[in-house]
Amino acid sequence: IEHALLPEKGLIAPGEAAIGADSHTCTYGALGAFSTGVGSTDMAAAMATGGTWFKVPAAIKVNVTGKKQKWVSGKDVILYLIGMIGVDGALYQSLEFSGEGLADLSMADRLTISNMAIEAGAKNGIFAVDDITIGYVEGRCSRSWTAFAADPDAEYVRTIDLDLSKIPCTVAWPHLPSNTHPATEGKDIAIDQVVIGSCTNGNIEDMAAAAEILKGRHIASGLRGIVIPATPKVYMECVERGYVKIFMDAGCIVSTPTCGPCLGGHMGILAAGERAVSTTNRNFVGRMGHTESEVYLASPAVAAASAITGHISHPEEIMKG
Repeated sequence: IEHALLPEKGLIAPGEAAIGADSHTCTYGALGAFSTGVGSTDMAAAMATGGTWFKVPAAIKVNVTGKKQKWVSGKDVILYLIGMIGVDGALYQSLEFSGEGLADLSMADRLTISNMAIEAGAKNGIFAVDDITIGYVEGRCSRSWTAFAADPDAEYVRTIDLDLSKIPCTVAWPHLPSNTHPATEGKDIAIDQVVIGSCTNGNIEDMAAAAEILKGRHIASGLRGIVIPATPKVYMECVERGYVKIFMDAGCIVSTPTCGPCLGGHMGILAAGERAVSTTNRNFVGRMGHTESEVYLASPAVAAASAITGHISHPEEIMKG
């Protein structure tokens, strides 16, 4: 999956600009790069001429503070933020993440958050470069790069204060990423399928969270559990760490890296009336199959817990049970 593979291979570095013919190209903002999706015609023109143009977006400052609660991840953070501002809350604007709370967000968290900036309408989502960024890039990117930071007198259209300690495990109900609820409110929502993976949550940290909950347990009878590591490297690490065995012992299938069901392609297409908890990034009508199916967006931890109970569940429902 390209949005996981390019950072992994060191093909994106801080301070660079990247475009791609996919809306979730904004993922690379996690590395302090400007990245955004463009149309196929724009992409072809850029490849042919070596140049492109942008309207400089206005900026929203997201001041991140505090530390995450147990089981809360970057997926919960971005869903919570989208729930706050709406799917058009950052329309053609730049979401700039900074603040002392960044120290509690891993690179996997940041990749997930930047990936879903587009779901708030943002042109891009970008993180300030810090020691976590540098630690990730070193050993991956062999060329020189330059980190850029906001000017001290930078102007913002608004500032959003985001206290990580107040964010619960969050799930987006159908049919918008902004239709968010605490995971604890989903006990009455029975599900037919769980998908763990995608460009949004297919990194090794995501696999580890799911494996921790699924280890020694089994998914609910009649439920389909699908795990999709994002890259071959992540897949091999899942094998080496024993995660693939954990997933399969729990009753899941493990696919080779693919976008698969995220965009209604294959490996888990929903029928009419079926519901899925998925770690993917969109839950629009018909996104994962039939127009009468439903997709609930969640973190790998919530998805794994829900797979075991057969309904939307907070991880504590499993880990304390």
